[in-house]
Amino acid sequence: MNGTINKVILVGHLGDDVKLHYFEGGNCIGRFPLATNEVYINKQTNEKVTSTEWHNLVVRNKAAEICEKYLSKGDKIYAEGRIKSRQWQGEDGAIRYTTEIQVTEFTFLTTKKDTENKQGGYAPAASEPQARNSGYDMQNIPAAEDDDLPF
Repeated sequence: MNGTINKVILVGHLGDDVKLHYFEGGNCIGRFPLATNEVYINKQTNEKVTSTEWHNLVVRNKAAEICEKYLSKGDKIYAEGRIKSRQWQGEDGAIRYTTEIQVTEFTFLTTKKDTENKQGGYAPAASEPQARNSGYDMQNIPAAEDDDLPF
């Protein structure tokens, strides 16, 4: 292969609500943490171990507004994007670094609004936009089975 690839696929739960920041000209950016879990059995103690990895996701403009409107802490999403590292100078003068996932595609898997709808609460209006479809049918992906592999 001659080129390079920078692609990330994540399925996880929001660790907080989407935070929007608007810029001059009407553009905006949304940020939120996403938790992914790895579950395995420790062969020495035979205990189930859950390891959580946190990812900082960034969405832009209309996608950010859709995420802010429909997502909240605890909701499960599928997200595709690329890894981007950046640095800035903090108020104390120290150089800070962060690694983010610049989201290009996403699909809402479960939202609190979906849960409320199933319990008789919220019912989306026909005019409300649906989450962008990434082309994957996430409902038909089999659940991961527990095994003793550490990866």
